[in-house]
Order: sequence, then C-alpha cells, then structure tokens
Amino acid sequence: MQITDKGLDEYAKYVELVRSITGYEIPLSTDGYGNYDINNCIRVGRALEPYRLAWLEDMLSWEMTDQWKILTEALETPTITGEDIYLKEEFIKLCDTHAVDIIHPDMGTSGGILETKKIGDYAEERGIPMALHFAGSPVSFMANVHCAAATQNVLALEMPTQAVDNPWWEKLVRTTDGRSLITKGFANIPLTAPGLGIELNDDELKKHLHPSDNSYFTPTPAWDDKRSADHLWSGRYTIGQKTGVVPNNHLTPIQLCYQSAYCMNFSKNQPY
Repeated sequence: MQITDKGLDEYAKYVELVRSITGYEIPLSTDGYGNYDINNCIRVGRALEPYRLAWLEDMLSWEMTDQWKILTEALETPTITGEDIYLKEEFIKLCDTHAVDIIHPDMGTSGGILETKKIGDYAEERGIPMALHFAGSPVSFMANVHCAAATQNVLALEMPTQAVDNPWWEKLVRTTDGRSLITKGFANIPLTAPGLGIELNDDELKKHLHPSDNSYFTPTPAWDDKRSADHLWSGRYTIGQKTGVVPNNHLTPIQLCYQSAYCMNFSKNQPY
C-alpha cells in the first residue's frame, strides 16, 4: 500500500492548520503513524518538513535500527523512538549508530528512575538528547520530574491527556511543599522534603477505583511464600540466567509495589 500524492497533500494541510493556530513559538510534534514502510515514512517526513516539527515519533518499530538510521539521514526533521524499550541496552544500539535524533524512554517501563537516568547519560555522551514519554499517575509524573531534573540532556516531559481531561488527576496526590504539580507548563521540583515530594491523597484515590475491583493496597500473602526469577541488574547474567522482560505475575513484592505506586492506571486499578 502506497500513500498517494493527494494523501500527502491532505496530511500537510492538517499539519498546516495546526501550525497556523500554534504559531512557531510553540514546539509541535507528531505521533500515531500507521504501518508505513520506510519509503512512505520518508515521503511523509519530507512532506511535513516545511512546518519545522519538533520530531516525528515512532514512524517505524523501535527495533529496526538500520531502517531508523536510513530514515533519520533522509530527513531534516528530528526522529524519535523508545517508549516501548525495556532497559538501556537497546537504547545503546540506537545511540551508537545515531539511528535516531532523540531517544524517548518511558520511565514506567524502561526500568525506573536510575535506569532511565543511565539511558539519558549514555545518550548525552553520544550527542543525543532525551525526551521522556509519560502517560500515568501523578506519582509516576513526579518520579519523572526528579529523573528529568537530574539528567542534563532532557528536552521535555510529556503530559498525559488524563491530566487535561480529568480535573481530579492532580488531586490524587498532595505536594509536601503546598505547590501545584505544574505552573504555566513547567513542573515544580520539590526541594524541601525527601522522596518524590508528594503524598497519596487516599480519599481522592478511592473515588476513582474501578467498580469491578475497588481494592486499595490490599495485603498480598501469596508473596510470603513465592519467589520470582527476576534479576536486580540490567544487561547482566545472574545465577546463569539472562535478564529480560518479567511478566507481572512473576514480579517480586518490591517490584509489584514499585509498579503499582509509580505507574498505577486508576481507571483499571492495574499497573499501567
């Protein structure tokens, strides 16, 4: 399947309309592409170059390093990928080959605060900036804020539609310094208390649990006797086994608590 010239024109008209409203002082980027082959990715990218987009996101699947490099070299608009990558090793491949212009880890699935900082630090040494993909709770948001503040090459932290569409989103937590989470598009970094600088607002959280499962941090006695085969170190061998993606039903209690607390999707009461 090929994108026709008419299709490219319609695509460009849509972006031109948005750009005419935002102007050029506000960065504008694109996402949500279909299953294009690399040739059509290049055609789309070139059609949108007059609008000086901040980036073209996930035009190809992240593991296609060679194709990403071809695409990046064919376009002037920055390319970006990485929200589905777990741990730093695959980011290293993208950075070493400069296959993309910007890396885009999601801290909730890339390995947590420290692993994401390692990813950003490595990319910085290769001359590649980092934007943080994010779609989760205010707890996860503040964890991202701390990671971004501690990492030099961060361009931006994504703000999820949940926060815009749900007035109660920010009320799920209380900041320890009394400030709001965000002021005029900038996150407030807490400096007067340890940890993330927030506390859970239990009463507000309980209002938004899914009706089919309204449990709230219930005990997990099953984990008193069971152990998992996960590993503590990324990209290394432990007890003769490789690291890798660990399913939720095989996580340790510590990991379950981490995922639930940092990345809870309150619409389903499941790790996001």
